[in-house]
Amino acid sequence: EKLVESGGGSVQVGESLTLSCVVVSAPTSTTSCMAWFRQAPGKEREAVATIDIYGKTTYDDTVKGRFTISKDNWRATLLLQMESLKPEDTGMYFCAAHWGATASKTCYTASDYGNWGQGTQVTVSS
Repeated sequence: EKLVESGGGSVQVGESLTLSCVVVSAPTSTTSCMAWFRQAPGKEREAVATIDIYGKTTYDDTVKGRFTISKDNWRATLLLQMESLKPEDTGMYFCAAHWGATASKTCYTASDYGNWGQGTQVTVSS
């Protein structure tokens, strides 16, 4: 399965961006977990938002109330709407998907995911 991300860019503080991840040749409706991970320079990849097969979402505390994750199964697309962006939101954003049970029983452990996009850069300037 191939994941293709788009939508990153350079914005000013307070502006918005929407990231998109298209899953090629596989149904998103049967994914156990999908997520957006962020990796800042010199830091580990961390989950910022996840969505499970039932549509339950989780968010990192740093993005709650500002980011919204959603899944369009008809278009096999995962979205991340980002509002009120801050400089600390800067990083490479990766889309991830998993089919089947995860080893951790959660959706926010990077090692559970075997399918990743190539990443899209988000830079927020003050």
